[in-house]
Amino acid sequence: MEPSSVDPALNVKRARAQLQDRGEIPEGLLPEAIRRSWKRCLTMGLNAQESAAADAPAENFADITECNRLLITHAQPVMENLREQIENTHSTVILTDAHGLILRSLGDSDFMHKAARVALQPGVVWDESNKGTNAIGTALFEQRPVLVHGGEHFVSSNACLTCSASPICNPQGAIVGALDVSGDHRSCQQHTLALVRMSVQMIENRLFREDFFDCVYLRFHTRPEFIGTLCEGIAVFSADGHFVSANRSAIFQLGIDLPKLREMPFSALFDLPFETLFKEASATRPLALQMHNGVRVLGLPEFGTELLRRRKTIPRFKQPAARARTPRDLEVHMLASLNHGDACMASAIEKARKVLGRDIALLIIGETGTGKELFARAFHNDSPRRAGPFVAVNCAAIPDGLIESELFGYEEGAFTGGRRKGAPGKLVQADRGTLFLDEIGDMPLPMQARLLRVLQERTVTPLGGVKCLPVDIAVICASNRNLRDLISKGQFREDLYYRLNGLVVTLPPLRDRSDIAKLASLLVVNESRGRLQASIHQEVTRLFESHPWPGNIRQLATLLRTAIAMLGNDAVITRAHLSDDFLEDAIDKPAVSMTRDKLALDESSIGSLDALEKCARRKMVEIYDGNISAAARHLGISRNTLYRKLKSA
Repeated sequence: MEPSSVDPALNVKRARAQLQDRGEIPEGLLPEAIRRSWKRCLTMGLNAQESAAADAPAENFADITECNRLLITHAQPVMENLREQIENTHSTVILTDAHGLILRSLGDSDFMHKAARVALQPGVVWDESNKGTNAIGTALFEQRPVLVHGGEHFVSSNACLTCSASPICNPQGAIVGALDVSGDHRSCQQHTLALVRMSVQMIENRLFREDFFDCVYLRFHTRPEFIGTLCEGIAVFSADGHFVSANRSAIFQLGIDLPKLREMPFSALFDLPFETLFKEASATRPLALQMHNGVRVLGLPEFGTELLRRRKTIPRFKQPAARARTPRDLEVHMLASLNHGDACMASAIEKARKVLGRDIALLIIGETGTGKELFARAFHNDSPRRAGPFVAVNCAAIPDGLIESELFGYEEGAFTGGRRKGAPGKLVQADRGTLFLDEIGDMPLPMQARLLRVLQERTVTPLGGVKCLPVDIAVICASNRNLRDLISKGQFREDLYYRLNGLVVTLPPLRDRSDIAKLASLLVVNESRGRLQASIHQEVTRLFESHPWPGNIRQLATLLRTAIAMLGNDAVITRAHLSDDFLEDAIDKPAVSMTRDKLALDESSIGSLDALEKCARRKMVEIYDGNISAAARHLGISRNTLYRKLKSA
């Protein structure tokens, strides 16, 4: 029942008064989505009069951000465009992950300070269980766009906000995040939710185009002028004509929900044999098509790059040149594309090639940032499962309380706060494809037992369910920790370890690789979205080859991304384009030789252990000619710690 025609603000006041006086939520005074959310908040035991939990940013925020890098990459330009449209409205644009954790925020500086007071900032979770009724958490739970204005927020301390949010779905239809515009409740704009919905559609279309590199895209609409706009439908079909996925507009035009569409071939949806697309496709002239419901549309086919490679001749088709290359285009790697001349990498690639398609588990060992997920994706792309999904899970980035539902899914009503119709887990999503479990050593022991059972029986039982769902998956695991050490400490199951280590490959850290120069050149192309062919000065290359790279390839990519931004019209990356932080840490000279003479300590200054430590610190700074960062790194402490200890000496 929707609220009466009385002033909405007055209705909210009446509803809140009854909530305070009788602990009840009356019907007819609140929008139904808000009323349902208030009821959930009561069930979870939230107090409307208390301030919401002022959570500090998540400790594993960097890992969560990395897991959502693809979403952030495609959302960032859309967020910047949306910010321009709402400029000077005392608002901020917010991107979250699927759990409501804020990943990015852009907005007016005057409102950002106010937002920080209610913890509306990156690293903080805004789901209903933490913050009560709010646009982000409620939109994610309801799985639809939501406006929460002023007093409609369950927790009264958030009544200063007006928020409009919409979930973001990936091409498989799963929610991967939310986009929100939050602002001062006194500057509410009626069109904000519509802008958010349009922006979400832009993000989803961007994600959509990067996910299927070996398929046929069909862009269609009843009116040709709408092809190429947000209104166009985009449907994706496999090389043999079976439906793969579709965007929101396509689903609406076809009038069939996504699960049913996945059971239908092209010929059942359109009055045209699938092969006709290859015979009559044109980059500029749409085809006349008739949908299954009798509605006539105009369609424009496009072909994924991998499909074009396999089908050498496609008459009358020209590759469209409108879209620039993106990170996803550049990162669709095969194993061979990872070999840039380093002997250790070449050995790992050759070993992996020999087990392709042989149902042998792959375990990738390497430091953080060495490219374990990229190696796993390349292995998947070379395998017979390449047409299936590649589903990545970072076991270290998911809270212990959520990892079970993330992996195994849950049925409706399995727990308070769950989605109304339940949700499939990552194991089911990876069916007929590959599941990549990164940082497997951080998986809780109870989950290890359940995972072992799945690998043995090839069935999954969702939380709250009784039915076993068959799954056909290949599992690739990765870790930056020594799993044998974890076994000896009782932190990892030995039986699971021997199930997962069919083939173990070790990726070398960047500091030990002989192909740093080649790798850096390729990263320049990748991080510039394919727009640059800038060279790297020899002096910079020498710096790269002598640097210890604690963050490995991820650190190098970040450094080059900043250098590209500083490049301007220059064609060569020099020291001037590198960040001060890197230059401060870099050792721009041959490696320091730790001879006995250099390390010799003044015996007269040595007394207690504390005095010995102070003497060693001073000596190390002297050896590195005052380079605090290099001395701290050699001592195994942070730069700030060394500064503090030197001052207290």
